[in-house]
Amino acid sequence: MARRSGQRSGRSGGVRRAGAAGALSAPNDRVYLAVSPVVDPTATGGPAHWRLRPVAPDGAAAGPERRVDAAGLAGAELERPRWLMDAAARVYPDLLAAGCPVRRSHDVTLTERILLARDGRSGEPSSAAAVHARARGLTVPTDPDPAARDGQPGLFESGDAGPEQVDPLEALATAIADQHRRIGSDNALRLLVAAESASGLAAAEMGFAGLPWDVREHDRLLTAALGPRPVGGARPVKLAALAGQISAAFGFEVNPDSVTDVRNAFRRSGFDIESTGRWVLRELAHPAAGLVLQYKELSRLYTANGWNWIADWVRDGRLHSEFVPGGVVSGRWATRGGGGLQIPRAIRAAARAEPGYRLVVADAAQLEPRVLAALSADPALQAVSTDADLYAGLAADGFGGDRAAAKLAMLGAMYGQTSGEAGRLLGTLRSRYPAAVACVEAAARQGEAGGVVRSVLGRTSPPPGGTWRAVVATGTDETASDADRRRAREYARSWGRFTRNFVVQASAADWAAVWLSTLRRELASLSGAELVFFQHDEVVVHAPQQHAAAVAEIAIEAAEQARDLVFPGATASTPVRPMIVGGYAEAK
Repeated sequence: MARRSGQRSGRSGGVRRAGAAGALSAPNDRVYLAVSPVVDPTATGGPAHWRLRPVAPDGAAAGPERRVDAAGLAGAELERPRWLMDAAARVYPDLLAAGCPVRRSHDVTLTERILLARDGRSGEPSSAAAVHARARGLTVPTDPDPAARDGQPGLFESGDAGPEQVDPLEALATAIADQHRRIGSDNALRLLVAAESASGLAAAEMGFAGLPWDVREHDRLLTAALGPRPVGGARPVKLAALAGQISAAFGFEVNPDSVTDVRNAFRRSGFDIESTGRWVLRELAHPAAGLVLQYKELSRLYTANGWNWIADWVRDGRLHSEFVPGGVVSGRWATRGGGGLQIPRAIRAAARAEPGYRLVVADAAQLEPRVLAALSADPALQAVSTDADLYAGLAADGFGGDRAAAKLAMLGAMYGQTSGEAGRLLGTLRSRYPAAVACVEAAARQGEAGGVVRSVLGRTSPPPGGTWRAVVATGTDETASDADRRRAREYARSWGRFTRNFVVQASAADWAAVWLSTLRRELASLSGAELVFFQHDEVVVHAPQQHAAAVAEIAIEAAEQARDLVFPGATASTPVRPMIVGGYAEAK
């Protein structure tokens, strides 16, 4: 263990961003290996063959094309190339099924989304076929169905005139040349693209491997919470009992599954509510309020993570969620199915390591305020960020030891809550940490003016839409009414709150992507260790018990490297706290 630690420390110390980008993505003069599946529409299962072509960064062929089977794929990976693929989400699962894990790649689709956002064109098609069409002045095809993995670039439906036919490998060659030109010598952007591409590989690998899942334990938890599994569409017995109690509390029949029914029932009882949200019901002095809250919680468990969920997403003792890197505009991940980012506390005990293995659960504590410290280079906030509990450090530094007040002030600054108690406390935060507050307030002003902001590595916020601009323009007209002016101010401030938080959340996503990518790369040296879960600032690794301590060390060191790469020169801390556990619930 000591020798491993010493070797790794020697590599990471003092590294600069440009050099680190090379660690995640090969230099510009390297050759890519473009890959495209050969799909037989009459066959079942994945492709039996793949086309491979070496491609230079300028799109020129760097060698002859090959057509290979699964064995040929594995041989190609042994050459340690950087694979060029349209989208890992569509291509990589079939490569994994063929026994070909990929070390490095350039993901055209994920890269294009970043580049389009920088050009103010968020949401435009981002496949290799779309990049090729734009570069060639052709009709741009719409992106394929994200769930489809057997399509080929250039063969998807597009506008009224129909798509232009393009060879998939030709589309990839055009795309890499076009994207290299647009990235240019921007090392921060190169690092972001490399980390995002590696994230695409990690997402596919996590969905393929799956989070170890104890179906019997899940069934036991459901039965304890809901009663035996119902048949014939009936409510579980405990939900049925609660439904009866709710109607009895009101004195008339109420369907607790209907928001309208519940709202009207409270109105009939003298409570004029507009919402049945938790924060509303908790304030109501009515015997049905607590029962409705219990019903909503159990109903959510039953519908979102009940027995049908097990049947849909758990196979061979693993939860196979479909992760979507950059699925949120800020760069945060989403899921297309399986709810991997929203495993409720009630069923976390079902996520258990297999015999002889452990789960290493590592999360970055209080990540966003620490990212703000690094992003703004505020010396006082960077000093406080070295504390294990940043909010306690804030409290001791300027809030008289009141941790709750310090946390409220910091969250208010990052999320734009500038009125009420948070607004009052913001003055203290501004006086103690002027550079940090100025950073988010400058981003807010940019948004209020209709501008865009960027993360530390270059993720770009979308511009406000036409309705926003029309409302703000109307409110600034000399003839505008007071109501129009108020509405315009509300619209402007709302978008300012979005851009205020975007710079922090997107920069946190930058750090997390580099952390995940570095961790994934280092884990390759530990046989049997696999990433199985990721959400925003937390990763879970399933590893043989003898490697668990090494995985924990790697997670910490990868976080330190990510800090140095994303925020070079910053003294702020982004500490990661790994826990070695038998079950996910033990780490929570």
